Amino acid sequence: MNISINDSLFTINNQFKIGIIHYNKIIVEESPQMIKGRTQLYQENLFFELQDTPVTERAGIKEWRQLWKALGADPNRYRPSAESLMRRIAKQQYLTPYHLAVDLNNFFSLQYELPIGIYDVHTLEGDIEITLGDDTTGYEGLNGRHNTLANILYSKDALGAFGSPYVDSKRSAVTKNTIEALQIFYLRPSLSDSNCEQLLGSSGKMFTQISGGDFKTALLTSEIRTVHI
Repeated sequence: MNISINDSLFTINNQFKIGIIHYNKIIVEESPQMIKGRTQLYQENLFFELQDTPVTERAGIKEWRQLWKALGADPNRYRPSAESLMRRIAKQQYLTPYHLAVDLNNFFSLQYELPIGIYDVHTLEGDIEITLGDDTTGYEGLNGRHNTLANILYSKDALGAFGSPYVDSKRSAVTKNTIEALQIFYLRPSLSDSNCEQLLGSSGKMFTQISGGDFKTALLTSEIRTVHI
């Protein structure tokens, strides 16, 4: 499977970056109590931080809102997923455990202030491209409704759109039957390549320490626009 970034995105921001983690032979089950406790404590501490620094002033959220606007979408109407999660924390609407993959994905998203998606590889077909949606782009999302992705980044395979930094599709959702997964990190353009690689490595290591299996990472940039997994 090849994963690529559409060239047009680099005309909007030439530092655009996407991180990839490919997991294999993982076991997705209920998160262990240690992860549940750590995530709850993190959210409680974050709530107090957000009393002094509003969500939109957090460095990662602020940068993604600017990129969202540059791509042509309204961040006040269609919020990047990391911002949506953080706004829930600011209201003390803490995230409840779902299963290991979703719980860790949300934890990474809050920790790094990035939209991140995780997908069951066995639901995907052919090569993957990350590009910009139009009025015809959309899918049934995990939010329970049809989502149109005009001027919003999205990922597509041979079957069509399956993910975005706004909301992911039901088709590609990771379940407790998933053994191979693809995680897409919508990285901050300002991060250096070395910082991105460190972030991906730390995330993959933490994930597989709990889920078992193994992982490989890749970084898509203006210099490396296609990778093979």
